[in-house]
Amino acid sequence: MPPRKKRRPSAGDDMSAKKSRQDSVFRKHESSQIREEETFSSKRCLEWFYEYAGCDDVVGPEGMEKFCEDIGVEPENVVMLVLAWKLDAQSMGYFTLQEWLRGMGSLQCDSTERLRNSLDYLRSVLNDSTSFKLIYRYAFDFAREKDQRSLDLNTAKCMLGLLLGKTWPLFPVFNQFLEKESTKNNLTKALTRCRWCSFSRLLSPSGPSLLQETRTRLQVCLYS
Repeated sequence: MPPRKKRRPSAGDDMSAKKSRQDSVFRKHESSQIREEETFSSKRCLEWFYEYAGCDDVVGPEGMEKFCEDIGVEPENVVMLVLAWKLDAQSMGYFTLQEWLRGMGSLQCDSTERLRNSLDYLRSVLNDSTSFKLIYRYAFDFAREKDQRSLDLNTAKCMLGLLLGKTWPLFPVFNQFLEKESTKNNLTKALTRCRWCSFSRLLSPSGPSLLQETRTRLQVCLYS
């Protein structure tokens, strides 16, 4: 039998093949874009940092105010303390470039939108008892003046209110008792790290029957 001649592709076949190749290229490009958008970018993170730092290598109070406004969080919100802990920030009101890149990298956040989407996660960290204890201890060094070994009492009360005010039913009693006892006994207007950490032992399930026990335990913490 004579060899069968190959059919020459019609114009319609050429168009279909061309369209198929174009669709394939588009899908690959689209997939690449999606992967690029989903992947953390150090470059984007760096550019994001300098939106708030300006020409410096640190985000200061003014930049921090704009940063909080952009992510929709008040500076006094506890979520900012959790974020600072994640960044391992050393000074209240400041984020250095190194802290930003390391912390935001661990959170996989390189934009305002991504951080906004992570706020619920940051809040949930406080519900983990181990993480809460770490944040509680971190808060002491974060809030104190770096040339002081103790934490100013007023600053301590603000920080304790931030950490415990909305979650510990006995916090109002604790706060009043701390102020009353420190005034009555003419205690120094500062808390040492030891006393700060000892207060965490008071954070147990509470109710009216535990009020006196809490008072007693607090007294031990204050004068030990």
